[in-house]
Amino acid sequence: MVNVIIDGKKLQVSENTTILEAANKLGIRIPTLCFLKEVNEISACRICVVEVAYEHRLVPACSTKVTDGMEIYTNSPRAREARRINLELILATHDNECNTCPRNGNCELQRVCEELGVKQTEFVKKVSSHKTNKNFPLIRENNKCIGCLRCVNFCDKIQSLGIWDLVGTGKSAKVSTASGRKIEEDNCSLCGQCITHCPVGALHERDDVLTVLDAIQNKDVITVAQIAPAVRSAFGEGLGIEEEKRTVGRMVAAAKAVGFDYVFDTNFSADLTIMEEATELLERVKTGGTMPMFTSCCPAWVRFIKTEYPEFIDNLSTAKSPQQMFGAVAKTYYAKVLGVDPSKIYSVSIMPCVAKKAEKDLPGMGDEERGQDVDAVITTREFEKLTKLTYVDVERLEEKEFDTPLGIGSGAGVIFGTTGGVMEAALRTAYYSITGKNPDADFIKDYRIDNGIKEFTVDINGVKLNIAVASGLANAKTVMENVKAGFKKYDFIEIMACPGGCAGGGGQPIHEGKELGAYRSQKLYELDKKDTLRFSHDNPAIKTVYKEFFEKPNSHKAHELLHVDHKQK
Repeated sequence: MVNVIIDGKKLQVSENTTILEAANKLGIRIPTLCFLKEVNEISACRICVVEVAYEHRLVPACSTKVTDGMEIYTNSPRAREARRINLELILATHDNECNTCPRNGNCELQRVCEELGVKQTEFVKKVSSHKTNKNFPLIRENNKCIGCLRCVNFCDKIQSLGIWDLVGTGKSAKVSTASGRKIEEDNCSLCGQCITHCPVGALHERDDVLTVLDAIQNKDVITVAQIAPAVRSAFGEGLGIEEEKRTVGRMVAAAKAVGFDYVFDTNFSADLTIMEEATELLERVKTGGTMPMFTSCCPAWVRFIKTEYPEFIDNLSTAKSPQQMFGAVAKTYYAKVLGVDPSKIYSVSIMPCVAKKAEKDLPGMGDEERGQDVDAVITTREFEKLTKLTYVDVERLEEKEFDTPLGIGSGAGVIFGTTGGVMEAALRTAYYSITGKNPDADFIKDYRIDNGIKEFTVDINGVKLNIAVASGLANAKTVMENVKAGFKKYDFIEIMACPGGCAGGGGQPIHEGKELGAYRSQKLYELDKKDTLRFSHDNPAIKTVYKEFFEKPNSHKAHELLHVDHKQK
């Protein structure tokens, strides 16, 4: 242990503690821009510099370890002046059109400028004009980039893809694709984690809010919205709503208030996915089909397999994701319920995900008669933006229920929004399929994870299934390399591209320095625990849709609408 003094306050900490960590223990704020703990500790921005007694140079608090007897001044005139100069240098290469930036009001650069009283820069402005394809789901604007390298290191260390890098030298250096290809031609999974970890607006999703609003205001179409499980774990965070008022009912009321004709629950199609996927798994086990079987509900993971391990495409479940299953059901079964032509239905997905924007346009996700099964996708952030745009005071809304019949979902559907949730939901139904009775709904809760990799074996009446669950693409790569090398033998593998699963998705509200995936996941588990309906196969709406339309899981009709050939071009 070492003793230090920070701004006159004494503190004892371990030897490997940084000045930034020590200051945080005392509740002393030191501003940062580039710092991401254990991911990006490169002292690039120099905004966190502090003064140390008897030291000639200022030192970066994020990477300088404390020493015994060190006396630190976090807000001295020297430190503040250096921060101001460094900040002005950053502003000299930054587009300051804040009003048009998607991070306006939630930007670390804005925050630090406000704290240091910096309104403009005295240095000559030289701003890059480079901008990626505005029609692609993920957009990079180098005129906003501050060169912090968070996106570079997060994509490399946590997601293993290394899409971004610092290219060029000296004044011409800029962050771009490491491959030199356009982002739409690269192996990007579209997980969106670079967006949520960028401190400014240099990275953001394609904004589809006005497209959706145009559809809502078009009296010639019927707008049908589906809301994904993980959205309920985060909606309202970006609106400043008190947590106890961030209820599912208020979220539904918000969707109705902005003008959607019908508001349904993706939990319904999550249950539908389980019926198809669990049946497919047991059929592969029985007939010796391609094993192990991979879940296919995460489009970023599917993109990852197609680009990084194309030899394993046949291992993916052919079941479409809940988003796409819902779209198919909305424009076939539900169109018949309403008695309208499928072309009259405009299907909108509200998702915690950026990759969903690309998934809707994949081959097999619609046909000539009904068009695309999903017409537009907006993220949780965009949903909140839509409520602001339509002047909806969400906090004052009276709670409302999802519409029926596609608004009925089970607790098993709810936990699709967290890593391991798809696996748990599938095993609940697999257990029923094998034994003819329901297990304790929490029978595998001991194998739940927040992040990382979990391996276990489930024995269901003599049927043994070796399971792997992984969250984050670097962990996915570890699992895949073990499978490829033959080191591990699995039957069923669930992968979520985003750390923590959809709850920590790339389309969720952004909170600087906070990783809320695990916290949001716990909220989903609580909703599952409270639900009186905890098994997908017990969902009465699911039973009805099979009885009236699909006949049974994996039927010819089900394969036609609910499954996809992942090799389609």
